[in-house]
Amino acid sequence: MRRGSEGLTANFSWQHTPPRDEFAVATPLGQTLAEISGDASIPRYELRGSDGRREEAGDWSALTERALGAPLPVAGLAAWIMGAPRAESAYSIEPDASGRTRVLRQDGWEIVYAYADDDARLPARLQLSQADLDVRIAVFERH
Repeated sequence: MRRGSEGLTANFSWQHTPPRDEFAVATPLGQTLAEISGDASIPRYELRGSDGRREEAGDWSALTERALGAPLPVAGLAAWIMGAPRAESAYSIEPDASGRTRVLRQDGWEIVYAYADDDARLPARLQLSQADLDVRIAVFERH
């Protein structure tokens, strides 16, 4: 993740079981920085820091900004990681030669997709950009 001239590298694991999401954010060496969880049906979102601090907020953006220094578009990630727009807002798509999503624009974000090979239907990497914020995600496993 890069915001302006500041950069951060982190690993995260994510469990998406609507309406609940849980993230564990760790350093590249595996040290847990924070656990973030939320339930969109309430809505209630909680940050638990590795130092024992606990914080709550009414949205994902506030908590991810506190944990990572930048607001992340958690509401869109479940769809975007599959190469699709989320259903609740307007979007535009630029397909590649195979008809897969190459670029998706939604909610003020531009998502550029990369695929493992010509036969892959789901993206292996995403680059999300908004204003001075760039987030790169490599997808290792989907369930």
